[in-house]
Amino acid sequence: MSIAVIVVALLAIFLAFRFITGVVKFAVILLILGAAFYFLSQGGI
Repeated sequence: MSIAVIVVALLAIFLAFRFITGVVKFAVILLILGAAFYFLSQGGI
């Protein structure tokens, strides 16, 4: 299940890079990474 979390996080980061510009992009990417690490630390979804 952790592979799925990583894939979803990478896809979300890619979409953020495509459609979000400026400083907000980095905030969204950090939020996505934080959520992915949270799910992985909890042992998956």
